[in-house]
Amino acid sequence: MSRASSTGAGGSEATSAVAIIPARLGSTRFPGKVLADRTGKPLIRHVWESTRRAASLARVVIATDDQRVLDVARGFGAEAVMTGSEHPNGTSRLAEAAATLRLPEDAIVVNVQGDEPELHPGVIDAAVQMLVRGERDADASVATVATALRGDMGERIDDPNIVKVVVGRDGCALYFSRAAIPCDRDGAGSAQALRHVGLYVYRHATLRRYAAMTPTPLEQAEKLEQLRALENGMRIAVAIVEPGMTGGGGIDTPEQYDAFVKRVAER
Repeated sequence: MSRASSTGAGGSEATSAVAIIPARLGSTRFPGKVLADRTGKPLIRHVWESTRRAASLARVVIATDDQRVLDVARGFGAEAVMTGSEHPNGTSRLAEAAATLRLPEDAIVVNVQGDEPELHPGVIDAAVQMLVRGERDADASVATVATALRGDMGERIDDPNIVKVVVGRDGCALYFSRAAIPCDRDGAGSAQALRHVGLYVYRHATLRRYAAMTPTPLEQAEKLEQLRALENGMRIAVAIVEPGMTGGGGIDTPEQYDAFVKRVAER
């Protein structure tokens, strides 16, 4: 991937991509998780530090609706902005943050989940590259990431908590679902099952348009916001990365945070 000559947040050569990390303090299953600090650092700092190592980024910003998160983020040196508290989803919060930052229309914006502290920075680089390539080769306006579903790690294709994606030969998503897709009817094993990794990359203008769209039937049925883009004719390029690059996944429960704390202590 060719890079511009500007210096990135992690100190290496980078494009003009900007990562925004939505960080709500409220969480139904794990209240206050972004400030959980049993590792010696708040969870959001782990995410920020990992994100800054991506070579494709020129800037990393935390977007929050809570003054406590803002104060903590700025306390460890992060750029952070306040957003409204009534956003229906992370994309809406991302769009407000991008507008607050006055990013140019063609700026590349990366949506990094605030509860994925072990995501390899190379995943971000792969997604940014996929957007640029997808815009050129496949007329894609959004990019995201997928990885092989790992049965050896207990991941099951019929698990509704694992979002699956099927990808066309052009590298763009055909569909996302909580159901078992693709369905290997005869057990031939010719189609690989892919787990979706919830990281997205857009141009700022596309992000604004996407965030303004109303919810769609498939989105509401599956509870998957990315289906809104597909239902509106947007094409989503998918970067496929090695399973080990996605870390332990998102932290949604205290038990998952306990496991993360244990992994940090063992390093």
